[in-house]
Parts: sequence; C-alpha cells; structure tokens
Amino acid sequence: MSNEPAQGIAGGKIGVLVLGLGNVLLGDDGLGAAAVARLEGEYGIPPGVHVADGGTLGLSLLGLLTDADHVILVDAVRTDDPPGTLVRLDGEDVSDAVRDRLSPHQVGVADLLDAARLIDRYPARVTLLGLVPDTIDLAVVRSTVIDDKLDVLVAAIVHEVQSLGYKMVREPDAAGRPRPVHTLARHFGM
Repeated sequence: MSNEPAQGIAGGKIGVLVLGLGNVLLGDDGLGAAAVARLEGEYGIPPGVHVADGGTLGLSLLGLLTDADHVILVDAVRTDDPPGTLVRLDGEDVSDAVRDRLSPHQVGVADLLDAARLIDRYPARVTLLGLVPDTIDLAVVRSTVIDDKLDVLVAAIVHEVQSLGYKMVREPDAAGRPRPVHTLARHFGM
C-alpha cells in the first residue's frame, strides 16, 4: 500500500482513518478520545493515515468515514470480559457490536455505518479496537483500570495501522528520550 498524503478532509482519499469515539464527560466512555490523543502525541503519523477524535458526532462524521479505505474505530466496548480487556472486532462483527455493545453513543455509530452502506461508500475494511469499560458515569476522569490499559490500546492501534502497510514510529521528546506515557492530557483525564 502506498503512503500517499491523506486528503480526506479536502475531499480526497484517506488510506487509514483512526477514529476515536466516545464522550469524555462519561468516564471510561472517553477512552477513544484519550487513545487517539496519546497516539498523536507519541507517534509520527505517516502520510495516508488520518487520526481524528470523532467524539459523539455520529452522522457528522460520514464524509470523513466515506473518504477512507480502512477505518479503525477506537471506543469503549461492553462485553462480559473484565474491565480493561482489549477488544478487537473486524468486518460484520463491528456492525453487530455498534448496535449492542458500545457505550451510550452507539446509536450514532450504528447510523454512521448504515449511512455509509446506504450511499454505497462503506470503507473496504472497518475494525473496532477498544477496551471493556469499568464505569460509564458522569465524570471527566477515567477509571484506573482503563488508564492503566491505554498503552495496550495505543499499541494495538499502532499494530493495526502497521498491518495495513503504514510505518508508525514513536517520536522522542526534545531531549531525544522516548515520550513519557504520563502526559499532561492524561493528568487532566483526557
């Protein structure tokens, strides 16, 4: 796969869209936004890959989603597994999950994917990566178990992007050291 520049917002194609989802005001539901913020802060994003915090925008994300060949959704996913468990779903399993197992904004994500199908512009591949939440209550901080597993989720995103042919390189800080895991954004629950 080529590493041509991402132009999705301007109307061109995006090779891979990494789309963080969730509500940062509902505790662990904000893990998608936190994961993509950490990804952008710690890794060089190669041409052809676009990283975005989609929050709870639902159908407003349709243009961005349909400009992508491959989409990696990053979100809280409810399963019977213990909180903090990494979840990876692909293909039709994603559609089933967004109807049954995502957090409170799941209807918007289901509508988004259905709308892309309806206009015959569904991405070639859609993958859902997430963590099982501990709590989805009104809070601007995530649970400790989720914060402790965000690095695992970011590593899974990097692996997924690399499996699609894009090189993700961890960027050092100004002194040449690997960037710290505990960022200011993490301190404030983002």
